[in-house]
Amino acid sequence: MNNISVRHLTKKFKGFTLQDVSFDVPAGSVVGFIGENGAGKSTTIKSILGLVLPDGGNIRVFGKEASALTRADRGRIGAVLGECCLPENLNIKDLSEVMKNIFGEWEEDTYYRLTDAFSLPRDRKIKEFSTGMRQKAALAIALSHRAELLVLDEPASGLDPVARDEILDRLYDFMQQESHSVFISSHIVSDLEKLCDYIVFIHAGKIVFAEEKDVLKEKYAIFRGSSAQLSALDCAAVVSRMEGEYGVSALVLRDKVPSGLPLDRAGIEDIMLYFSRGVK
Repeated sequence: MNNISVRHLTKKFKGFTLQDVSFDVPAGSVVGFIGENGAGKSTTIKSILGLVLPDGGNIRVFGKEASALTRADRGRIGAVLGECCLPENLNIKDLSEVMKNIFGEWEEDTYYRLTDAFSLPRDRKIKEFSTGMRQKAALAIALSHRAELLVLDEPASGLDPVARDEILDRLYDFMQQESHSVFISSHIVSDLEKLCDYIVFIHAGKIVFAEEKDVLKEKYAIFRGSSAQLSALDCAAVVSRMEGEYGVSALVLRDKVPSGLPLDRAGIEDIMLYFSRGVK
């Protein structure tokens, strides 16, 4: 079962078009959403959450059309957006009172346990919080109303490595329930590499790939050498290449390269960079 299913999603803006975007977020999985600034990540996420009206395509959440989700259905979704939208004149205690009226399954004890763990002062107003503190408060809310699906747009924005690890730990805890799933965008690809089961890569409004993380890492490798050595390879093996001061490197398909040729491991960030900046 898929907790999110997106098919042929299209949205046009002046100077940018989200084109034919399709992917799934299976129940029990963490799906990382990567791409450069302006590639279409936030537009896709807002379309899933009903904050942007698509021009075409279909979005299903928990098997239902996204537009047909009930209030109870929406309570099963926890969301953190990059531009944290918490009311600035409220404090942590005020937020709990507000959320009681929004979410039928609000768990105040869970909320305070998380805000205390994140060292968020209960009486200080949100406008006095740093960006990282606001992100932690938003995540605490998302994890405190029995959500089964988390949709997170840059939840680690503004956080130092220790704070990011705190958030990753909370997401690991959330995923202990097999029906739960997380759809998360982040520029910190190393965090996604630790956490995710699947990676969806969007570039210039189009999905480049949507695959299992481990399959990607087995499928691709990095070749480093001279232009002559690269030219000797089957052209079908070379996905993209980059010229450097000391030679050439290329993202290659591991199974199309002769055995015995030295290759470097390709991480998810490497794969993204070669698709984005390399040339065929």
